[in-house]
Amino acid sequence: MFQTIPLQRPATPLLDELASPEDLRGLNEEQLPQLTNELREYLLYTVGQTGGHFGAGLGVVELTIALHYVYNTPEDRLVWDVGHQCYPHKILTGRRDRMSTMRKAGGLAGFPKREESPYDTFGVGHSSTSISAALGMAIAARQQGIDRRTVAVIGDGAMTAGMAFEAITHASHTGANMLVVLNDNQMSISKNTGGLNTYFSKIWASKTYNQLRSGGKSVLKKFPKSATDIAARLEEYMKGMVSPATLFEELGFNYIGPIDGHDLDMLVPTLRNLRALDGPQMLHIMTRKGKGFAPAEEDPVGFHAISKIEPEATPSVAPKPPKKPKYQDIFGQWLCDEAQHCSKLVGITPAMCEGSGMVEFSERFADRFYDVAIAEQHAVTLAAGMACDGLKPVVAIYSTFLQRGYDQLIHDVALQNLDVTFGIDRAGLVGEDGPTHAGAFDLSYLRCIPNMVIAAPSDENETRQLLHTAYRHPGPAAVRYPRGTGPGTPIEQDLQAVEIGKGLLRRSGREVAILSFGTLLGNALQAADSLDATVADMRFVKPLDTALIDELAAQHALLVTLEENAIAGGAGSAVAEYLAAQGVCLPILHLGLKDSFIDHGKHGQLLAQEGLDAAGITASIRERCTLLGLSKTAAVN
Repeated sequence: MFQTIPLQRPATPLLDELASPEDLRGLNEEQLPQLTNELREYLLYTVGQTGGHFGAGLGVVELTIALHYVYNTPEDRLVWDVGHQCYPHKILTGRRDRMSTMRKAGGLAGFPKREESPYDTFGVGHSSTSISAALGMAIAARQQGIDRRTVAVIGDGAMTAGMAFEAITHASHTGANMLVVLNDNQMSISKNTGGLNTYFSKIWASKTYNQLRSGGKSVLKKFPKSATDIAARLEEYMKGMVSPATLFEELGFNYIGPIDGHDLDMLVPTLRNLRALDGPQMLHIMTRKGKGFAPAEEDPVGFHAISKIEPEATPSVAPKPPKKPKYQDIFGQWLCDEAQHCSKLVGITPAMCEGSGMVEFSERFADRFYDVAIAEQHAVTLAAGMACDGLKPVVAIYSTFLQRGYDQLIHDVALQNLDVTFGIDRAGLVGEDGPTHAGAFDLSYLRCIPNMVIAAPSDENETRQLLHTAYRHPGPAAVRYPRGTGPGTPIEQDLQAVEIGKGLLRRSGREVAILSFGTLLGNALQAADSLDATVADMRFVKPLDTALIDELAAQHALLVTLEENAIAGGAGSAVAEYLAAQGVCLPILHLGLKDSFIDHGKHGQLLAQEGLDAAGITASIRERCTLLGLSKTAAVN
C-alpha cells in the first residue's frame, strides 16, 4: 500500500521491458503481480508529475493487465467507457515514455483517442458509450467474417445511463460475440446514486445472498443423489431471486460474477474462459477506486483527479493573496441564497454535485436536491415535470453534457415554455480536458430554440446577478459561465434582477465597436485600449440588445463580435442576422472558436491559439481595418 506519491521516477525493471501488450503476453503469469506493483507505482509518479485523473486508473491496474494479457489487442477490440481510467492502458500500449506530456499541448490526451494509438479503438469523454461502440465493432467483425473478440469496460456509474441499457438489449437481440466488464466500485466521480447502485449495494451486503452463495454445496449434500438436479435448479432459482444475474440474464447476457477485480489469479483464467465463449457475456467485478494508494482509497471523491505535485518550496514570508472564487462556487452560493428566499426551488444535477458547486446546497437543502446519476436526458425532463406542477427547478449541468439532453431541452422544456433555469458550467474551452469536454457550442445550439433566454455574464458578479435574473424569468432560461476563476470582480451579495436583453457600454471609442459576449470582456478592453475602440458588454445572446446594436452600428465603421463559442451559429451570427433583417450594410468581424475541434492544452494557450487573447483580438481588428481602409485605427499603437 503506497502512502505518498513519488517525486522521483521509481525503478520499474519489468515494466521497462514492455514496449507493447505483445511483450506483456510473453510474461509468465507468476510475473504479473510484480508488474502490477510497478505499474501502480509508475502511475502514481506520472500523474503526480502532470496532474490528471487519478483514482479510477489505480482501480483498474489489475484489470488492464489481465485484459491485455488474455486478449490479442489491438486486433481484439478493447473499448473503455468515459476513459478517465485509461492511464494504465496507455502506459502498457507503447506510451509509457510520453506520460509526462499528458494533457499538455501536443501531448497525450487524458482520454482514449483513435488518432493517438491503434490500441485506442474508440474515442470517448462522455459516459455510457462503450457497450454501443463495442457492439458495433462486434457486428462489423461478424459482417466481414473476421474472427476477433470485443470487450467493453463500463463502470457502475456509467451503467446508470439509459444508453447503456439500450445497447445491452440490442446486444442480446443480435447475439454478437462480445464481453461487457462491469467495473463495480460504487463510485463514478461522486458517490453513485440511483436504484441500480442501491440494488447492487443491498445485494453485496445481504446475508441472504452471501448465505445462499456459500451454503449452496452444503444444502445439496442433504438431498438424495436422485434429487441432485432438482436441488441444483432450486438453488439457482433461489439465488436468482436476489442476484444481479436475474437482471442481466433476463436481458440476454450470460452473467458471471461478482469476482474480485484485484485478484489476478481469478481474473486471468476467468477472462480466458470468457474469451472462448460465443454470444453476449457479462463479467461483474468488484474493485476499489484509488486501489493501492491509501489517501485515495480513503477519499475517492477528492482523489478522482489531482493537480501536479510540486516539490516543497521554502515558505514565503509574504502573505498570499486571497483565492478568487471559482464560477462553480459562485453558482453554488447563489443557489443556496436563492433557496433561502424561495421554497419552490429544487436543484438537479446529473452526477456532478462537486463539480457544479452543489455540495453545500445538497447538505443544507437535502430535501430539495436531486442527483439523478449519469442521466442528462432524464435530468432535463425531470425538471420539466417538476415545473409543470409548481416547482422551480434549477439544472446544474456542464455545457458538453447538456448536448446529450438536447432533444429534451427542445421538446420537453422549451416547446411547453416551462419555467426551468439552466446553470451551464464549463462554457467555452476547458483546457487540459480537451474537445470532449469543451463547451464550444452551447450559444449556437441554444439560441435557435424558441422561448429561450440566454445570458453570457462577463465576470463573477454578473454571473450571480444574471442567475437571479434567469431564475426570476417565468420560462426557460440559461446562464453560461466558464471553468475556473474570473477576473476578481467584487460580488454584490444583494440579488438584483437586471433588465433582460439589456447590455452595457463599457468603453467609448471611435471607428470600431467590439460587442463582447461573456468572459472575454477583459481581453476586449485590453485590445480596445490599444485601438481606441468602443466596447459593449452584451450580457444577453437572446434576446439581443437591439437598441444598443443600432446605436453602435450608426456610430462606427466596423463591428466586431467576440465570444468563446463556435463562430458558426453563435452570438456573432445573431448580430449579423439582426442587422441584415434591418437592411443595415456594415462590415462585421466575427471572432470566436473556428470550425474545428480544439485539442487539449492550457486555457490561456488555447485562447492565444484561437486569436482570442488581447494580442490576437488586436491583430485581427487591425488587419480588418487595413483591408477596409480605416487607417487611423489600424495605425494606433
